[in-house]
Amino acid sequence: MLSTAILLGPQRHVPIVREAVAAVVPRDDRRPLAVVTAGWEERESEDQELREHVQRPVKNLEVWARVERIFDKDPELLRAMRSRHDRLRTVQELYRLRLQGLMDPVKELLRRTGDDDLLAPARHDAMAMVHELDEQHVRRVAAIHAEFEARWHPAARASVQREKRELHRHLESASCLLLAGGHVSVLLHRLRLFDLFGLYGDRPVIAWSAAAMALSERIVLFHDDPPQGSSYAEVMEAGFGLVPDVVALPHAKNRLITDDPLRVQLLAQRFAPAICALLDRGSRLDWTSSRWRGSPGTRRLTESGAVAEVGE
Repeated sequence: MLSTAILLGPQRHVPIVREAVAAVVPRDDRRPLAVVTAGWEERESEDQELREHVQRPVKNLEVWARVERIFDKDPELLRAMRSRHDRLRTVQELYRLRLQGLMDPVKELLRRTGDDDLLAPARHDAMAMVHELDEQHVRRVAAIHAEFEARWHPAARASVQREKRELHRHLESASCLLLAGGHVSVLLHRLRLFDLFGLYGDRPVIAWSAAAMALSERIVLFHDDPPQGSSYAEVMEAGFGLVPDVVALPHAKNRLITDDPLRVQLLAQRFAPAICALLDRGSRLDWTSSRWRGSPGTRRLTESGAVAEVGE
C-alpha cells in the first residue's frame, strides 16, 4: 500500500499533472520525474506534451520498449505470454456469460417495488451471488498468472534481469513516479513483469486514466452503451492493490449514463464500500495513508442512485 498517491482523470485536453507534482515534490527538487507511458504501446516515446506541461526534468522509463527488447532476445517468453493472454481472454468471455445471467435478476429486483421485507433479502442474496462470481473470476485469473510464473520464471530470465537493473537505477534517482493511461492490460502486465513497484518502494505516485485503474485493488471494465457486448461492468482482474477502497472509472462522461438512477445504483452497490470514482477531465483524488480527498468537481456514484462529489 502506498502512503501517498494521486489519481487523475484523462490528461490530453485538461492536463493537471503539474499541479499534482507540485503537491508532492518541492519546486527546488531537480531530480527527474520517472514516467511510464507503456500503455500507449508503440507511441510510448511521444511524451513531448507531458514534458512541456510538467516543466521539470523527465526520465521516460521506456517500459514498452524494454519488453519488446526482451521478446526479441527471448522468443520462448513471448510465446508463453501470448498463450497466457489467450487463456485470460477465454476466461473473461466465460465470466461474461455467467455475469449476464446474474446481473439481469439484480437489475430487475432493484427496479421492483412492493413489500420491502421480501424484496430486501432477495436483492441482498442476488447481489451476493454477483460478488461471489466476481471474486471467483479474480481468483481464476490469479491462478493463471501463478501458473505462468511457476512454469516460466520470468523474473529469473537474464533478459528481464538486465532491464530490471537499469529500471532500478533510474527509479532510485527519481523524485516521483508518473503513470500515464492507455491500454490497461498492457500496462498492468508489463509493469508486473518488472515488479516495478517493488523496485520503486513507498514513494509518491501520480497515475491517470487506465493507470489509476491499475493501481487499485480490482480493475473494472465498464461501458453503459458499448458498440458490442454486455453493458454490465466486468471485473478484469486484481490490480496492484496500492490504493484501497476505490474503483477508478476514467472517461466516465463518455461511458456511463449517470442520469439513470438504476444504473448508478447497480454499479455503486455492487462495488460498495469502495468509492466508484468518476475520473473525468480535471478530476483528482488524493490518497494520504488513511483517507481519500477529492478536489472540487470530482464525483462518485452513490448507492442511492445519485452522483455526488467525493467527500459529500
